[in-house]
Amino acid sequence: MVTVLVVLLAIILGLIVIVALYIFSTQRNLVGLDELCKNAFSQISVQLNSRWDALMALAQTATQYAQHESQTIIQTIQARKQTNVSTPAEYQEDQSAFASVFSRLMAVAEAYPQLQAADLYKDTMNGIRQYEENVRMSRMVYNDTATKMNRMVRQWPSSFVASMLGFGEKEYLKEDEEKKHNYPDLYGQQS
Repeated sequence: MVTVLVVLLAIILGLIVIVALYIFSTQRNLVGLDELCKNAFSQISVQLNSRWDALMALAQTATQYAQHESQTIIQTIQARKQTNVSTPAEYQEDQSAFASVFSRLMAVAEAYPQLQAADLYKDTMNGIRQYEENVRMSRMVYNDTATKMNRMVRQWPSSFVASMLGFGEKEYLKEDEEKKHNYPDLYGQQS
């Protein structure tokens, strides 16, 4: 009778240890994935700021041709650069602001063909294209990391641990198809 009780207590203790180790391990994995998501979003923010810097250079180049319009665009860019993107909603807002400013700059460029022919304009546009590609790649890294986090948050039994510890699903960043369609030059596509 005593040996059966000892064996039963050993089994129960073993199960408790296994469950505790699983919870500990799952918590560490969830924290790791959460930090990777934050890091990936931080990388997006860095690329967005660099893209705004390149757009500022383009606006300053356009100043030689259209003083008033370029100054308004420069002021808009300076205001946007002050914001820090840390959520998917802020990212979408930044994308919309960028598209708006970029379209205004493209209207200036279309009005001044000699601006489009300038080497500085071409170099700056290439820089913006590169930063746009960097944003795209950073968004892909974030979405991949968010997928891993969301799987862990939704699959059983890790979903139990995730809900118990307050971890939730991450929102995905979507690509702006309208911007791709409206600005094929920016994405290296032919219209």
